[in-house]
Amino acid sequence: MAGSDDSRQMGAEENFEAMLDAYTGSMGETLKVGDRIKGTVISITADSVFVDTGTKVDGVAERSEFLDDNGELSVKEGEEVELYVMAAGAQEIRLSKALAGVGGAALLEDAYKTKLPVEGRVVATRKGGYDVDVLKRRAFCPVSQIDTRFVENAEEFVGKSFQFLIIKFEQHGRNVVVSRRALLELEQEAKRAEFMAQMQEGSVVDTKIVRLAPFGAFAEIMPGVEGLIHVSELSWSRIGAPDEAVSEGDIVRAKILSIETDKKGQLRISLSARQVTENPWARVADALTEGEIREGKVVRLTNFGAFVEVLPGIDGLVHVSEMSYTKRVHKPGDMVAVGDTVTVKVKGIDLAQQRVSLSMKEAEGDPWSGVVEQFSVGATLEGKVESRTEFGLFIALAPGVTGLMPKSNMAKAPKAANLDNAKPGDTLQVTVAQIRAQERKITLAPVGVETAEDTSWKEYRKPRAEKGPVAGSDAPAFENTLGAALKNALKNK
Repeated sequence: MAGSDDSRQMGAEENFEAMLDAYTGSMGETLKVGDRIKGTVISITADSVFVDTGTKVDGVAERSEFLDDNGELSVKEGEEVELYVMAAGAQEIRLSKALAGVGGAALLEDAYKTKLPVEGRVVATRKGGYDVDVLKRRAFCPVSQIDTRFVENAEEFVGKSFQFLIIKFEQHGRNVVVSRRALLELEQEAKRAEFMAQMQEGSVVDTKIVRLAPFGAFAEIMPGVEGLIHVSELSWSRIGAPDEAVSEGDIVRAKILSIETDKKGQLRISLSARQVTENPWARVADALTEGEIREGKVVRLTNFGAFVEVLPGIDGLVHVSEMSYTKRVHKPGDMVAVGDTVTVKVKGIDLAQQRVSLSMKEAEGDPWSGVVEQFSVGATLEGKVESRTEFGLFIALAPGVTGLMPKSNMAKAPKAANLDNAKPGDTLQVTVAQIRAQERKITLAPVGVETAEDTSWKEYRKPRAEKGPVAGSDAPAFENTLGAALKNALKNK
């Protein structure tokens, strides 16, 4: 009985092993050359990477296939990888990221039919594209199929190895056309799907500025996925063009404002660079005061003025009319250049409109504020002819202070011809005939020439007690200067 029981137990074990062999063997038979599998890395040696293929035979791939550009291993044990079956047998399953090595036309044709990537080396440029060595056979890659971007320097790809898809196989392998772009687009499509699953409006991403346009900057979020940062969303500061805020190649953190798909299925992503930073206008009320004088940096020029940064991210406008008391400024570039440091006075702050008005001339001081103390009627001065007009000569007396010598006064000079021949830059001796500081006007006369009595000026200079009744009082109408003149004329008549 004991012998019979042992025999039955041994028979059962043999049957189980046979069944297991049959099961696992059938699993191995399902893999064939060209199959794409997903497997887990179970071991890594100095030369190989072993992968669980889901059969009783583990797969093995060359370790070198998993090295990045820096020579570092890009996978580790426990990670899942996608590979292609290069060879399948009872003892070994060879795996690879793409077909490589020595092969024939039949292998290329199989790769073409199954859309299996092949590894190729770009050996030379030729008209319209490149010669590519694939499995020791010559293939052609059109220049439009070497990359997803426009190729400016064709030579940059020569000597490098890439994975390609065979997109044309004719004449038993004598005409083979390959495409790297097709693979890149597949990868980009997968990344787009991953992006759409992970990203949403409000997400913050790191981007790379890839090109500029008049209306904004295009930023790459990931290969094949770009978004637009409109010029108004590049900076809290007012800018006229994108290159005032960013340059190609800059890494910019941005917020996703919207994600849409157009009629052609293309992603339309709107981004904002300024919304990931604090709005500097939130602290203007505490950091800036009307009337204060401070230094700022000229950041932009326009036809009507200069924008000066008075706080980080806060630009104020110095209108062309506010640039100088001493010079006639026709365009801002005559006074300042981008990058200049200037002193300005804060004239106004509009938080609602986010505007700051500045003045350079008021920061320097008004040269007319002390004119009455600096000059006096009857004084003889030296001035420089600034310009000649139909009214007479404009003569500069001090920086920012110019007087007019009327032609009527010029005609009274002993040598009137000399004045008629005076030209800008000439120095002249002049007499101050009249000062009207509030109107910013000084009337001049040649030295030694008496001007007509200006009763209005005398009235202005008299103390209030000596001026007599003012207009609108109960005094008789003829008690003023004009009335007295008329009264005398009637009396003489």
